[in-house]
Amino acid sequence: MPQPPTPPALAGLPRAERVQVLDDWLGGLLTEALAGTPRTGRRGADAGGPADAGIALVAVGSLGRRELPPLGDLDLVLVHDGRPEIAALADALWYPVWDAGLRLDHSVRTIAEAVSVAGDDVKAGLGLLDARHVAGDAEVTAELRTTTLASWRQHAGRLLPQLRELRRARARQVGELGFLLEPDLKEAYGGLREGQVLRALAAAQLADAPPADAGEAYAFLLDVRDELRRSSGRAGDVLVRQEQAAVAAALQLADDDALLRQVSLAGRRLAFVADETWRRVDAALVRRPRARYRRVRREPLAEGLVRQGDEVVLARDARPAVDHGLVLRGAAAAARADLLLSPYTLKVLAVHAPPLPEPWPPEVRWSFLRLLASGRSAVPVLEQLDQEGLLARMLPEWDRVRSLPQRHPWHRFTVDRHLVEAAAAAAELTRDVDRPDLLLVGSLLHDIGKGWPGDHSEVGAVVMEDMATRMGFSPPDVETLVTLVRHHLLLPATATRRDIDDPLTVDRVVEAIGGDPAVLQLLHALAQADGAATSTSAWSPWKAHLVAALVARVAARLGSAPVPEPVLEPSDPQVATPAPEIPGPTAPVTVGVEDVLDGQQVTFGAADRPGLFSLCAGVLALNQLDVRAARVNVRDGHGTLVFAVRPRFGRPPVPEILADGVRAALEGTLPIAERLQQRERDYSRGATAGAVAGPPPRVSWFDAEATGTTSLVEVRAADRAGLLHRLTAALAGTGLDISSATVETLGADAVDAFYVCDPSGTPLDPPRRARAEQALLAAAGGRAPDPVAALRAGADSPD
Repeated sequence: MPQPPTPPALAGLPRAERVQVLDDWLGGLLTEALAGTPRTGRRGADAGGPADAGIALVAVGSLGRRELPPLGDLDLVLVHDGRPEIAALADALWYPVWDAGLRLDHSVRTIAEAVSVAGDDVKAGLGLLDARHVAGDAEVTAELRTTTLASWRQHAGRLLPQLRELRRARARQVGELGFLLEPDLKEAYGGLREGQVLRALAAAQLADAPPADAGEAYAFLLDVRDELRRSSGRAGDVLVRQEQAAVAAALQLADDDALLRQVSLAGRRLAFVADETWRRVDAALVRRPRARYRRVRREPLAEGLVRQGDEVVLARDARPAVDHGLVLRGAAAAARADLLLSPYTLKVLAVHAPPLPEPWPPEVRWSFLRLLASGRSAVPVLEQLDQEGLLARMLPEWDRVRSLPQRHPWHRFTVDRHLVEAAAAAAELTRDVDRPDLLLVGSLLHDIGKGWPGDHSEVGAVVMEDMATRMGFSPPDVETLVTLVRHHLLLPATATRRDIDDPLTVDRVVEAIGGDPAVLQLLHALAQADGAATSTSAWSPWKAHLVAALVARVAARLGSAPVPEPVLEPSDPQVATPAPEIPGPTAPVTVGVEDVLDGQQVTFGAADRPGLFSLCAGVLALNQLDVRAARVNVRDGHGTLVFAVRPRFGRPPVPEILADGVRAALEGTLPIAERLQQRERDYSRGATAGAVAGPPPRVSWFDAEATGTTSLVEVRAADRAGLLHRLTAALAGTGLDISSATVETLGADAVDAFYVCDPSGTPLDPPRRARAEQALLAAAGGRAPDPVAALRAGADSPD
């Protein structure tokens, strides 16, 4: 019996050597099995001829393609001509494979059986197209391959629609390889399956063989998968975050971001080639036999360009080598007609298109704007230009952001695709602004600075100045575009992290935009486009409402709009409880709830006490309500607290339950801190095993945004159950009052900003700030001060 290779030993071998070792071993197994299983005829007599006559061991799947990854399954078919002893022979072959610890997917078929299965099951048909002879009768394998290929071509019209639907299902369920932070190298749209399907389409004689660059992309993904399995020691195909650094090092790439970028480039290339191929295949499948050579009508679209069928092609009089505007004119014409440029036209333009003059001629800039203004239909056309290198040729800075990963979980796309999506979203807002051209270009390039080190807004502003000048915009327009890039985060960051009803907040926005209403208009539209291109989490209805409310306040300050109402207006009380039994003035606890946008607004009314804010925040947390903003108003010893909340699990707040919770907390019968700690332990049990510790919490004070005796403090920390309760309890413990708060969750992190003051009206001195900062850091790290102690202390609270 040949010595079996072990899985660890195989994993350490190069791919070609790994396959060869297995082939040699499996061939020896088949020889041993044939020697130990006498061949008999149909009537039981010994059959003459070679022992392996009429029988072959065939590799399919990754082993058949010589692509077997470490710890991969051996896909084997034992093909025979009807031997009676085939079952015993198969047992003698399969059991040693299992005993060696190798994973095996096996079948025993006659050629007719194999082809019959392949004709009904598209996955089986794909597998047999990769059939490769390992041992036994080579003529049997050759006949299997010939018959399978003929059957595949015969049944392609019926099987390929199934294959196309499988591809679409993978895209829906797994996502696109080019845009995933933890991509499935095999099953994702643009993954290894794509390359296998491309070969199957070529085998059906409905498409050409995949181009060389697609083959290189496919080979790179194979290398990544091999190193992933070696590094992890598991038979997995998902490039999880914790393995990316090791895989990058094994492939001699700079870091995990460089790896993810190369994976994205490879996946997008495979997806692009596959999309183009499938368009050809679909056209071939629906073409009527007698209409094969019917002349296709050509319709003029623009100078040098015509529509031919469902594509845009060059006109007969086109001059691609001298016509500077042809590329963008063709792209704009295709997008406006909701078509694509033909692959041949793209190749011709990629080879012959001359460099653009600097600055761009007005006609070229106009075509570029028409392309961007086409909205969603411009996205695939821009991808065509990108894949053929034409976009980076016109905008050299584009190469810096091509397939650049964005690690933030809110982002659905790489930087370049995010920019394209933002421009598409901006195209729907062009009628809301006076300068749609500046909105489109600003949206396409607002994150261009992410391709360089440093603050991407500041770096991007410098890059934008060069790009806009090269595009031929006038100096005032260049200045506006630079402002859009520098301040594209101004409105959403201010609206979600500052008190937009604070006059100083409005003044700072006015100062940043230079008091220009047109810039405010453009920044608002850009914020909407940027948010829509990021994700629904990044641009919720509540966030859109806050940004719009901030814009309204800035517009009112500029004199172009009336003064709006405050964002958080108290709701009418719906329930009231008896006064809590604590020292000091008493008043019932009232609660009012009303629906607002994609959440609710909860208003608490109670006798004012230190720590009341934290207590209410704790009750909301216990009821699975996430706070997004809050405002406090104290008058004549009575506190009114308004919270904008969103149910974490879809259950809206119940006023009676909230009122009872606040009353119980005031009376000391509801231990909020203990309940929240227990909930956090329950939710995190087992979830943090092997997790990488995040950065420590950070506390920042913003003197420039303080108003009078009110100070602004911002806390950035890992999001956790009851974080707002802990932070506000810490502030109450140092004797500070909170007038308003904004809360924003960024993935696993929270950014909470508080406007605080001393009840006596004394400005906060450095020692007081230092005490508050230490309390906040302790609370953000998990220690929970008890606000009930502060409540009972009343006027004797610290400081």
